[in-house]
Amino acid sequence: MADSPTLSVTLLGAGQEVGRSCCVLQYRGKTIVCDTGVHPAYSGMASLPFVDELDWSTVDAILITHFHLDHAAALTYIMEKTNFRDGKGKVYMTHPTKAVHKFMMQDFVRTSSSTSDALFTPLEMNMSLSSIIPVSAHQLITPCPGVSFIPYHAGHVLGACMFLIDIAGLKILYTGDYSREEDRHLVKAEVPPVRPDVLIVESTYGVQSLEGRDEKELRFTSLVHSIIRRGGHVLLPTFALGRAQELLLILDEYWKKHPDLHNVPIYYASNLARKCMAVYQTYIHTMNSNIRSRFAKRDNPFVFKHISNLPQPRGWERKIADGPPCVVLASPGFLQTGPSRELLELWAPDSRNGLIITGYSIEGTLARDIMTEPDEIIGLKGNTIPRKISVDYLSFSAHVDYSQNSEFIELVKAQHVVLVHGEQTAMGRLKAAMTAKFKDRDEDVKIHTPRNLETLELSFRGERVAKAIGTLANKAPQENDVISGLLVSKDYSYTLLDPRDLKDFTGLSTCTVTQRQKIVLGVGWDLVRWHLEGMYGSVEEGLDKDDVKVIRVMGAVDVEHTAEHELTLEWDSTASNDMIADSVLALITGIDKSPASVKLTSQQHSHTHHPHSDHHESDQSITRIQRIAWFLDAHFDDVELHMPEVGGEQDQGQDQGEKSEPALIVRMDDSGEADAYINLITLVVSCPSDTVRRRVEAVLDMAITTVSSLAESFATGVSVSPEDADPKQEKSNHTDTEIVKDTMTTGEADAAS
Repeated sequence: MADSPTLSVTLLGAGQEVGRSCCVLQYRGKTIVCDTGVHPAYSGMASLPFVDELDWSTVDAILITHFHLDHAAALTYIMEKTNFRDGKGKVYMTHPTKAVHKFMMQDFVRTSSSTSDALFTPLEMNMSLSSIIPVSAHQLITPCPGVSFIPYHAGHVLGACMFLIDIAGLKILYTGDYSREEDRHLVKAEVPPVRPDVLIVESTYGVQSLEGRDEKELRFTSLVHSIIRRGGHVLLPTFALGRAQELLLILDEYWKKHPDLHNVPIYYASNLARKCMAVYQTYIHTMNSNIRSRFAKRDNPFVFKHISNLPQPRGWERKIADGPPCVVLASPGFLQTGPSRELLELWAPDSRNGLIITGYSIEGTLARDIMTEPDEIIGLKGNTIPRKISVDYLSFSAHVDYSQNSEFIELVKAQHVVLVHGEQTAMGRLKAAMTAKFKDRDEDVKIHTPRNLETLELSFRGERVAKAIGTLANKAPQENDVISGLLVSKDYSYTLLDPRDLKDFTGLSTCTVTQRQKIVLGVGWDLVRWHLEGMYGSVEEGLDKDDVKVIRVMGAVDVEHTAEHELTLEWDSTASNDMIADSVLALITGIDKSPASVKLTSQQHSHTHHPHSDHHESDQSITRIQRIAWFLDAHFDDVELHMPEVGGEQDQGQDQGEKSEPALIVRMDDSGEADAYINLITLVVSCPSDTVRRRVEAVLDMAITTVSSLAESFATGVSVSPEDADPKQEKSNHTDTEIVKDTMTTGEADAAS
């Protein structure tokens, strides 16, 4: 992508929808992807983000905010089924997220492998897991030059984080799912101390306000107790991890305070949750002070006294349905399949039973549909089931409501706010409310609601700020003062400093080491040139400012005829230039012992040019083509040289483009359907068969490398010809850090400081 001050934000998922979160950020040639989830309402390929819309080999980093499937389940597919591994991209998530993600994906593969919609295999899942880099909250990570990020706590679930991303000085805060309310085990989301330029924030609940935690917990426990009193079963569809642990803490405490409920079992129907409970106990230190203090007193809050894991042998659902009243937390939360769906179909006809939806339900799922309290539901087998079970909704989803979200947006103070992870209506209402609020305050904050695949381009002023350090910063400049120093640019950050401070503050040096080597010459200048041409293919001759003959070898080493019997080699010292100089020195010192020299000097010879040099361009190009043709013929047996007829008519049935320029034709069979054409002007290979084309391209690369001279394979420095005034003109050295002499006015220096 072209280097430009425009940030491109493209949503491959979660654009005016909830599910398959995937946000692509592109700025100044860098590409960052935030989250790679699936859509819970769909299955197979239909559940994926629009992954075909991005060249994944260009991605520099993938950042996963938390382990929920709608934010992380497509990661393995992207890493193993796209060209992501062809690039240098890295994948990051927090330590708790990686630990839980492993079990989540094992369960995801197990449930999807029983259908034809499996997205990847267990082997591919394990390969992707091994490549994930775990990070800690508040840790500064630099995945590549010019890009860094810091994770901050986001609440929501264990290990969830928001990322403050810095791309070439542009700061973007991506929240993922977050909660600003501290619950029984998680800290609330942090407000980063740095003001970002762009805020990408969830809008799940739009302008809806949720009740407080105490009122919500009281209403929840009262509702559960009332269903038990009427002799019914309580079904709590939840995801195995996240809100389920919060509900378990609430129920366990309530049961402890009510002895009359001790004979009523609470079951947790999830093998996945049982496995992951060890992860929760491992990362106690990432939870809030309530959990940490209890754990310090040897009271592990996740060792429940009134809750047991429910084994799931054949027929377990019927056994529970026919048994006494109980409470069952079962996954998944959307009631699409699994234990929660099976229990719902068994319990739905009995009015004593109760269903409590405790999380956000995505449009298109049964959990959303049943909240309208239909008279009937359709079973997994297509049968109609009467619905008499009571349905209640209490949100424990740990997403921000309008009051929390609007407060956070105001605290962050970003110039641009991009709303994601929300249904179109809810997102539109939130945009309208926030736009009106900022307008009343006369604040210029732009709110954006892009759809999936709709690229949002945000332009920023191209001004660059340099920070004055060292000696220049000791004295405050006065109005209209001119500050002069070295402007050091590295990874899009700029520093202005005194040249004397360069080494102390940057470790850089402005020195260039020029090496010279004098050699006693026992042969003629023409013979030296002849041997250099024979070794390196071509050399450049000229005169320096003192009219001394100079030959430049491979654009790096100057050979000067400084005296009648003396040569001087001169070059700027680098690793590659030093190797070239060593080879030139070895060649020249061996000229007088070379059999070729003896043969040439035994008779009159002008030593004009070596037959292997590149001076005769037309003859050389013909020889080069012949050598390439011989090389290809040795591999493919049947290679023809096609030269277009001047003024002649083209053969009918032959492609005009293939006949209009000289080409080598590699015959693969008698039919000619798989023949490969090598354009000798562009060296582009065309062939109907991709397999044959790739094979011919590989052999062609070897042929070019084999027949090319050293001078053609390696070139550096500047050109020297007889017309050039000075072959010793300064050669520029390009590194990742540029050092430029620059000036800055007082006003600019104040801004930089």
